[in-house]
Amino acid sequence: MSHSLLRERLARIGAGPWGEPIPPDRRFDGEVVAAAVLVPIVLHAAPTVLLTKRTSHLKKHAGQVSFPGGRIDPEDASPEAAALREAHEEIGLVPADVAVLGRLKDQLTGTGFRITPVIAVVPSAPALDISPHEVEAVFELPLSVVLDPAAPRRQKQEVGGVWREYWVWPHNEHFIWGATAAILVQLAEHLRRDMAAS
Repeated sequence: MSHSLLRERLARIGAGPWGEPIPPDRRFDGEVVAAAVLVPIVLHAAPTVLLTKRTSHLKKHAGQVSFPGGRIDPEDASPEAAALREAHEEIGLVPADVAVLGRLKDQLTGTGFRITPVIAVVPSAPALDISPHEVEAVFELPLSVVLDPAAPRRQKQEVGGVWREYWVWPHNEHFIWGATAAILVQLAEHLRRDMAAS
């Protein structure tokens, strides 16, 4: 798939419209916090999705794999602005190097966040400046893996006497699960549907 065709498909997907958010893998009864993440597709010859591993000392989602992102602050003009700001703060991704193409459906989490995934493309080998306070590692998942319907699997775990079921993506070094995995599943489903329709 050429980069121009990939951009067209992502822009179609990102146009929505979107209804109710995707529910979490476990119930949350408190106040929901608005958040946004950047879903950066890196335009290598074989495109990839850029992901981060959070540092182990953070209060929320410590040590987990995530997209660059975080809470939407009052001064953020939109979820897109929040995602770009957070990506710049966390991994030094320069907003001018990012082409935002739209959104995916919001994802609710069992920890009380309503996440807006912002789809974007970035050039091959983007210049990064990782914040050691927030990010332990940056890595990439091949888009070919994301598009493989056999790649993600459902996994169950008992937490506090309650069974949870969630998506997990294969990776040699990192455990990709939870909301991040669910957003990747959503991206994959929309891309495969768009490819089948064209």
